[in-house]
Amino acid sequence: MSDSAEIQFAEILFERRGSIGLVTLNRPKALNALTLGMIRLFDPQLRAWIADPDIKAIVVQGAGEKAFCAGGDVVNLYETGKAAKAGQGDGAAIRAFFSEEYVLNRLIHTCPKPYVALIDGISMGGGVGLSVHGSHRIVTERTMFAMPETGIGLYPDVGGTYFLPRLPGQVGVWLGLTGDRLKAADMIEVGAADAFVPSAKLESLIAELADGVPADEVVARHREEAGEPPVAANRAAIDRCYAHDGVEAIVAALEAEGTEWAAGQLATLNRVSPTSLKVTLEALRRGATLDFDGCMIQELRLSLAFLARHDVYEGIRAALVDKDRNPRWSPASLAEVTAEEVDGYFAEPVGGDLRFTE
Repeated sequence: MSDSAEIQFAEILFERRGSIGLVTLNRPKALNALTLGMIRLFDPQLRAWIADPDIKAIVVQGAGEKAFCAGGDVVNLYETGKAAKAGQGDGAAIRAFFSEEYVLNRLIHTCPKPYVALIDGISMGGGVGLSVHGSHRIVTERTMFAMPETGIGLYPDVGGTYFLPRLPGQVGVWLGLTGDRLKAADMIEVGAADAFVPSAKLESLIAELADGVPADEVVARHREEAGEPPVAANRAAIDRCYAHDGVEAIVAALEAEGTEWAAGQLATLNRVSPTSLKVTLEALRRGATLDFDGCMIQELRLSLAFLARHDVYEGIRAALVDKDRNPRWSPASLAEVTAEEVDGYFAEPVGGDLRFTE
């Protein structure tokens, strides 16, 4: 295979263009879903560009017009985890995926140079981790943001337990529990993005950054009004209903609300994993008091605990494998998920906690 062919089929592309390092997530048919191989290439390249005085900014984009990055490759995790539970392999790849992904998320969070994420299209799960921690988060008319992990028996990771509690009011708890979707105007409204730039102007934005124009100036020159944010109509109800420290209390508050919006919220909460709801709420409340490193240590504990239990396999099966959309959660109700069970997810895992080399 020629070098050009190898580049064409690479899952992630790196290009030095003038004053920038340009990253392209290159799995458009898979909505640029993140793999361990991509993480293992991205991390050292980002470190090299941070150390290179001639690189003034890092720009990250997704190939194609549909997605920035629709999440991690959870079907691969499903297959690896199922094999490990059946005694075929030790599950080391699961720990490696989450550990190395979280170290990359931390590197983005601490990046001393402008890190410009072009969130053009779908951004969910792992894609949020590659974008929301950056210094310049650009959204377009095609952006769709969500953290829908409770729907597959997981919780919002990739730094979700850090950034969600730091959104205004109870917006982060609402998003983390329900997986509700935000468009560009909503993301600007709640502080999950920094600027709206039409997709047709992104190449011009990249070109100016490559010419060495400071990122703040480039973004200010290209930004436009995103329009009215639909989330604003429900902000008071979100803050009112999701302020409670128990999921049952949140459900009761929504029932008391008695609106069409609240009915939709209840339908979502009744559909997703009861265990995921309770663990997610606890993780977000704890995350509000932790620094970024503390959240990432917490998240490795949670991720390994979830992959050792039932619901994530059932959730992925129902959503992405058999696609029957009929998960059978265990426990099946909020009342059956005890405080002791929730606490167990936060215990230090076999093999120890996540460690950072610097």
